[in-house]
Amino acid sequence: MSTPNAPVADEKPVPRGNPFRSLNFSGRFWIALVLVVGVILLGLAGYVYPTGPGEKVASLYDPPGAGLPLGSDNFGHDVLAVLMAGTRTSLIIGLVAGIVATVIGVIVGLVAGYIGGWFEELLMGATNVVLAIPSIIVLILISISLPQSSIWSLAVVIGITSWPWTARAVRAQASSIATREHIDVARLSGARLPGILLRDVLPYILSYTVMAFVLQVAGAILAESSLSMLGLGPSGANSLGIQLHWALAFQAVGGGAWWAFLPPTIVLTLVSFGFLLLQSSLDEVFNPRLRRGKRKQMKQAAARRAEEARLLAAQTARTVQGPAGAPRGKELA
Repeated sequence: MSTPNAPVADEKPVPRGNPFRSLNFSGRFWIALVLVVGVILLGLAGYVYPTGPGEKVASLYDPPGAGLPLGSDNFGHDVLAVLMAGTRTSLIIGLVAGIVATVIGVIVGLVAGYIGGWFEELLMGATNVVLAIPSIIVLILISISLPQSSIWSLAVVIGITSWPWTARAVRAQASSIATREHIDVARLSGARLPGILLRDVLPYILSYTVMAFVLQVAGAILAESSLSMLGLGPSGANSLGIQLHWALAFQAVGGGAWWAFLPPTIVLTLVSFGFLLLQSSLDEVFNPRLRRGKRKQMKQAAARRAEEARLLAAQTARTVQGPAGAPRGKELA
């Protein structure tokens, strides 16, 4: 005789998990984000700072104090005001150059990796030629040839000399994606080349494109600082490299005026370190195999599966045995 079924309790809907939890932002990511955001806020603070970078408020290399948190530079300007303006200029150059370099590198890499054949060899040959020429020499020659170097022209020059590494890496990724089944389906459906590249290839390398852009920004800021220290920086503007150039030209190091060269050096270090740390942490976010603690998580998951299997085996054994411990077959007999 069958027994009536017990009333089923009202099932509560299972709460949805946080979609961003799977990204697994590590501590390094948050440290890098704090550094990058702090540098950006330093550049933006110049808009509300009471002293402008071009105002003469003191004499040559006055030490910090008397309303000057970081003293004055060789022109009698407030070092903190110049530092804020220079940080903002360096960030703008880095962002513009990073966009230019990333766009060129992604386009060249996508087209070469997807089409392949002699066209790939042609594009990669040109890329290797650009790689063989030292970029700093090209930057110096182009900067000298320009009649007047502005922020935007310098950023574009840095961008068009920094794309080859991105192109090579993107080409390798695009070559592997071009052999997948969904690409064949897109071709059979009649999709054109730009549509296939944008909708079927680019999304699979978007994570690497973001990381490449971060590296390009950091490299562009350091390249601008190198050119500015040589006196080839943007005309009529302040940047971290130009600030170091004037500090070295007026013997701030030999004179002990640390406030003239140490702040821009620290900001440049924080910028490069922050962007490099951000790139490595993003690599862990997008690639689960590189995440910290992955082995520990795998061991914990294996232990949970083993425990679930043990409980399932025990429950199955109790079901086979009778309610009094006798085998099911004897009980039915």
